[in-house]
Amino acid sequence: MTETVDRRLVRGERRRAQLIEATLEVIEREGVGGVSHRAVARVARVSPSAALHHFATLDDLLVAALVSANKSSVDAVGEVEDIAGLAELLAEQIVEQRTRFVAVYELYLLAARRPALRPEAYRWIESVTDAAKRLGADETGARALCAALDGLGLQALLSDEVPDRAETAAILTRALS
Repeated sequence: MTETVDRRLVRGERRRAQLIEATLEVIEREGVGGVSHRAVARVARVSPSAALHHFATLDDLLVAALVSANKSSVDAVGEVEDIAGLAELLAEQIVEQRTRFVAVYELYLLAARRPALRPEAYRWIESVTDAAKRLGADETGARALCAALDGLGLQALLSDEVPDRAETAAILTRALS
């Protein structure tokens, strides 16, 4: 009996992960406005009822997507060894993972209207601020990094061109110095 329950839990966790990734893919292609249980289920190739079973509300789905997208970024920020490394990491996310960055940024903006998303949006800001301070930046420098990141994120949303990686790293390094 325990083995059956364990397999069901594993299968359920795999399905949740599949639905979360599908949510991020929908946001990358259509924006947050394109997210519905039906759209996510279609991308995940599951029934809409499966999406509803795992995520009762759209907020549940959007929070889970933001948590998932944030995890690797927050973990990576915690591992940087110097200010240049932090700037390089952020530049990589903006430049090399642009479509995912835009999707996550859109979720952050949605947090202004959906309080359920705010704690996870703040988690990213806190991780960047903590890393900047740990690496020697004062409070102003840490806030400057967040402001520069927000500005670069907005520019990435508005531009059809991918920002130059070296320039992005230079801007973030300057904000941290």
